[in-house]
Parts: sequence; structure tokens; C-alpha cells
Amino acid sequence: MRILGIDPGLARVGYGVIDASESKQEMLDCGIICTDSKQSEGERLVEITDDLTHLIQRWEPKLGVVEKFFFYRSSRTISVVQARGVIMMTLARFHVPTIEFPPMQIKLAIAGSGHAEKGEVLNAVMRELKLDQPPRPDDAADALAIALTGWFQR
Repeated sequence: MRILGIDPGLARVGYGVIDASESKQEMLDCGIICTDSKQSEGERLVEITDDLTHLIQRWEPKLGVVEKFFFYRSSRTISVVQARGVIMMTLARFHVPTIEFPPMQIKLAIAGSGHAEKGEVLNAVMRELKLDQPPRPDDAADALAIALTGWFQR
């Protein structure tokens, strides 16, 4: 099953694409969608939509997995929620079934503890995908963890 994992954000959206079967999980692609802070928020949301559309058309995922957002008191909270909204809308537009997981559930599924540190999650991702080098940047590695969680929790 081809799975697209997404770590939402406005400035950076992490993505990871895996192929998963009973016998193995394989990374196909990972990276980030970056938006320019000099653009208006609306233009940045359009860029996320356009880049995500390209990824969906290229990889044709059968499942989208998105990190569920927790509300923090931050000036960026609304922007991140809006970015997450266009991500969910874009997946729906292409009829990609989508599931969501909160960060603690992702850490639990990947590293065995809902309070795992970033390094523990990264090591688990590398082990599961048999990677020699850590995926970079961190947003991409997080998106791979999100995709793997979708596979493990399917």
C-alpha cells in the first residue's frame, strides 16, 4: 500500500511516501514543501496546495496520514491550522482516504512510548525503513513516522 505521511505547517510541510506490505516497508520519497515568508498567507496556502497536488499525482497514494494538530498558545496556531485545512482539502479533492494521529500516538506506534524523544523516533524510522542515513530535514523524518503509523494502525 502506498502511503503519504504529512507533517503540517505553514512555513514547512514535511512529507514522506512509503510502500508498505506485510513483508517490508520502503521509503520512496521524502522532503518538505517550503513557502516564502515574504508571500501573503493566502499565496503560501496556494503553494502548499499546488505542491501537494503534484505529490499526489506523482505517487498516487492509497492512504494519506496527517498529524493531528494540538492547540498551543502561539501566534502561529491559526496559520498552521489553515495549512492543515488545505492539506486535508487537497487529499479529499483527490479522493485519498485520510486518517489522523496525534503526536503521542505516533511516538507510541513508532518508538513504543508516547513520550519518546525525537532521536528515538528517528532511530525507529531508520530501522523500519532500513535506512543507512537519517532522512532530512526533521519535518521529512517526522512525515515518514506519520506514514508508518498509518501502516501500523491501519
